[in-house]
Amino acid sequence: MADAAVDGTRRVLVAADKFKGSLTAVEVAERVTAGLRRVVPDVLVEALPVADGGDGTVAAAVAAGFERREARVAGPLGEEVTAAYALRGDTAVVEMAEASGLQRLPEGVLAPLTSSTYGSGELLRAALDAGARTIVFGVGGSATTDGGAGMLAALGARFLDGNGEPVAPGGGGLAGLVSADLSGLDSRLSDVELVLASDVDNPLTGPKGAPAVYGPQKGASPDDVTALDAALAHFAKVLERTEGVGARAAEYAASPGAGAAGGIGFGAMLLGARFRPGIEVMLDVLGFAPALERADLVITGEGSLDEQTLHGKAPAGVAAAARAAGKEVVAVCGRLALPAEVLGRAGIRRAYPLTDVEPDIAKCIADAGPILERVAESIARDFVA
Repeated sequence: MADAAVDGTRRVLVAADKFKGSLTAVEVAERVTAGLRRVVPDVLVEALPVADGGDGTVAAAVAAGFERREARVAGPLGEEVTAAYALRGDTAVVEMAEASGLQRLPEGVLAPLTSSTYGSGELLRAALDAGARTIVFGVGGSATTDGGAGMLAALGARFLDGNGEPVAPGGGGLAGLVSADLSGLDSRLSDVELVLASDVDNPLTGPKGAPAVYGPQKGASPDDVTALDAALAHFAKVLERTEGVGARAAEYAASPGAGAAGGIGFGAMLLGARFRPGIEVMLDVLGFAPALERADLVITGEGSLDEQTLHGKAPAGVAAAARAAGKEVVAVCGRLALPAEVLGRAGIRRAYPLTDVEPDIAKCIADAGPILERVAESIARDFVA
């Protein structure tokens, strides 16, 4: 156990991501806090819900003190939706899933060829209108595979077919692209620091590209994947011939992060975005370093601690930062698929899965809150009391 605080009261920092489908990151922090205090009533708990750039990123920013703002924008199929972003001073946190995420599709509907990121561009424009000079653009959980073409169009770019008409929305429509014009992009973008925050480092196309790796999750059949990969490659080729872009298009298409969120990473790079691992960006934005300094113990976690966790997910980022600061870290999760030695190498002393309390996974999902409180009681007995 780490050394106790000077006054003898343990200080715990709860910096966990959401349990997808069960609890938001804010709810995870609330339930963990309740469980800890049931065992150690005077424990000092600081909650800092975290996210890695995917869905839940705006909520984490709001929990850290950002103001929640809303805008009416186009959903992935063009219907109007109310999407949120976060603002503090001249820094905005924009989450593409708010406008173009899978959760914005009608229930049971997947549209891998036609879903568009147009609304994400409108959300960026709303942040510009609000005076943002730094925009953290969190990408993940998308319904789209359009290379960010829709987003760019919403910001003033033009993508035309052989008849001089705008191409159809979605990645499928890019197969008919003949010419591109980026000269009409919102001029304010040149004065803004745009940070692309993502937990994936895929290129735009190819075996590890956006269509091949993530297309099936969005309903793409093998034929759809082939069509989307060809369409995005064609999109990049047309941009290579476009004034003001040229050879940079090929460079961006091959860059880590270009394939994030159906290729919106590529589109963001065309806007001058700088790619950074999402959790690193969010820890900076949320004020993690000073909160970490105040803590004796850090509790992180997410719904499933597995191999993916180790590749840029929130718990791995939290644990790495905490280990560098010499702080002890434990994790909570719905299910655990990593052995103790792997957790240890990641900086996590011990993990507490809900399945240790309730082996039935369906019950864990349905009753995640109360079970998580019981898990937190165990952490309090083992590491706090």
